Amino acid sequence: MSIIQDIRDKYAKVAVVAIALALIGFILTDYFSGRGGGGRVTGSKSLGSINGKTVNADDFARKVQQAEANMRSQGYPAEMISSQAIEQVWAQEINSIALGGEIDKLSMKIGKKELGDILYGPNMPSDLKQQLSDENGYDPAAAKRKIDDMLKSKTVPQDQKDVFNSYVEQLKLQRLGEKYVALLSNTNNYPRWFLEKQNADNSQIGKISLVREVYTSIPDSLVKVDDKEIAAYISKHKNDFKQEESRNISYVSFNASPTAADSLLVKNQLLLLKPELDTTSDAVSFLARNGVTNFFDGYIGASQMQVAAKDSIQRLGKGQVFGPYLDGGSYVLAKMIDTKVLPDSVKCRHILLGTADRSGNPIMPDSIAKAKADSVALAIKNGANFDELETKYTTDQAAHADKGVMTFSSATIQGEGFAKEFGQFILFDGKPGDKKVIKTQFGWHYIEILSFIKPQTSYKVGYLAEQIIPSNETDSKAQEEANQFAGDSPNQKAFDDVFEKTQKPKGRVKGIGTSIKPNDAQVQSLGYSRQFVRNIYDAKMGEVLKPERIADNYVVAVVTGVFEEGTKSVATARPEVEAALRNKKKAEVLKQKIGKVTTLEAAATALGGKPIEVVDSVRFNSSGTLGYEPRISGAVFNPANKGKVVPEALEGQSGVYVIRVDSVGTTPVTTGDIAEQRKSLYDQTKQFISNPQSPAYPLNALKNAATIKDKRRNRY
Repeated sequence: MSIIQDIRDKYAKVAVVAIALALIGFILTDYFSGRGGGGRVTGSKSLGSINGKTVNADDFARKVQQAEANMRSQGYPAEMISSQAIEQVWAQEINSIALGGEIDKLSMKIGKKELGDILYGPNMPSDLKQQLSDENGYDPAAAKRKIDDMLKSKTVPQDQKDVFNSYVEQLKLQRLGEKYVALLSNTNNYPRWFLEKQNADNSQIGKISLVREVYTSIPDSLVKVDDKEIAAYISKHKNDFKQEESRNISYVSFNASPTAADSLLVKNQLLLLKPELDTTSDAVSFLARNGVTNFFDGYIGASQMQVAAKDSIQRLGKGQVFGPYLDGGSYVLAKMIDTKVLPDSVKCRHILLGTADRSGNPIMPDSIAKAKADSVALAIKNGANFDELETKYTTDQAAHADKGVMTFSSATIQGEGFAKEFGQFILFDGKPGDKKVIKTQFGWHYIEILSFIKPQTSYKVGYLAEQIIPSNETDSKAQEEANQFAGDSPNQKAFDDVFEKTQKPKGRVKGIGTSIKPNDAQVQSLGYSRQFVRNIYDAKMGEVLKPERIADNYVVAVVTGVFEEGTKSVATARPEVEAALRNKKKAEVLKQKIGKVTTLEAAATALGGKPIEVVDSVRFNSSGTLGYEPRISGAVFNPANKGKVVPEALEGQSGVYVIRVDSVGTTPVTTGDIAEQRKSLYDQTKQFISNPQSPAYPLNALKNAATIKDKRRNRY
């Protein structure tokens, strides 16, 4: 009964094969449950292109639908499903086309044996394994038969077979991607001479004397950086100032979430129902009449209960009711229907005399299976060896891997897919040591209960929940205020002025949304609304949008920034560039003040009596107490400067320096032998290249190098 939490971060990572996994729910579930149907979606509309290859809009839409279905089955939050599916499919298209081009150049292939390992091996896709398993576990041979039967079946539409074949192609592409990454990550190398030179450099240590003046000694107000200077800098470093198309907004939110009065109304509604729930002897029917369609008619162990107020609920007597209590955004009544002491898990073993295999093909008549099961039971009772009989008779090859031994959780046993007769015996009717012949839809089982794991009090509880929603009055008030504010704000200046006069005194805060991309489906801190983002892109700079309902708020926004794809403008780049250019100008002023460098004393006098400082322990990769000053380190270890004053003032990170190299020596290297260093650096680099989040990850490099024309915004 606990409220589902936001699990957005769980689905952030996009894999090459992610969309393909959705196909299992569309094909295998339908086929193996006897359903079929569906038609091919065709079309020639373009959704864009990747490296010159067109992405067909209708094919893309079909994949998005499949991805959405898969996400729904996995419990994704409803508001994020559509946008996540679109992004996931688009990323897969990029990976497929970009990687596919490289694979073709390298002539890399997946052989028949390797494909079998991908589909049915120990690391097969978990979604596929789940669909091809039953209550007895997973059998690779049976799984292959199911797939082969589906592909050969004349009753399965060809379009479903095509989609499954597409799924297989994506699995192959994923494996090829792994090989491609391994090919590159395994070829990194650090030559011996490189490490020897690095160690020699790092062993050097220097001592210097210096005079310095920091940039902050000159007020920023005295050094101006004009637009032409910034434009020239951008022109020389264009790769550092690339930008994607994006927009910025300011916004004000008007809360339409339920008020205390709305909450009390829902609570009172449940209080009116509580007496009947308290006295009824048929709680299940009562819950059904009041809209509960997902009642779990089973027992949950005390340690597995994850509901709010579980301690209070567990103290209830049989038939008692607790609540209403708050659980997330709902008020809930909980009725204790029954309690039992049940194990958390059951360990058992069985011998199955199957009447049909997992594809429904007959194995033996029911009468013969029962007779064999009774004979097995009698033989074991008279002292026969279980393992020998299991090997000889069982038709459950999945369980046979462990001599018929299986362990099931209480929740699994009570689940819909578990054979009811089997579960009734091992969880409710039997006890450790009990043996029995049981019939299920799979045939006749000889079952022995080996042990109960962690017995505990378990509870069957009925829950009646009512979500706390805003009343019409609450919603209308928030909408009216938002409409009023939007109506009074025809442009950005009015938006800001009206906010200061009418909304800020009420405690409302002006929010900011930055870097909103054209295909985004949300604005950070506001929530999901693809339509809201579309409205932002339909508006002009400075335009105020009509109120938009997002989650529990009506939002009024104004477009404050429009950024086209390409190179950043001077205004956009100024915060990144201005400080560096200003310091460069300050460095020139300080150098002119110092004049020609002769001695430290002369430089100190020129800078107004600055002290001469001594810095020791300067290393090749560190300037000691000076911090990161690579030009200082470089000058110290230049052999031409040893024992001399460096003949020019050095422009550093924090100021200008005049230095004298007093001495340079060496210290022992303690970084281990060359072989160890090479291995360590090789392993580190391999790990770095193989990390999908790394900029050096080969598939990321292919994506960044790809020529992508994205027209998704025209359709979604």
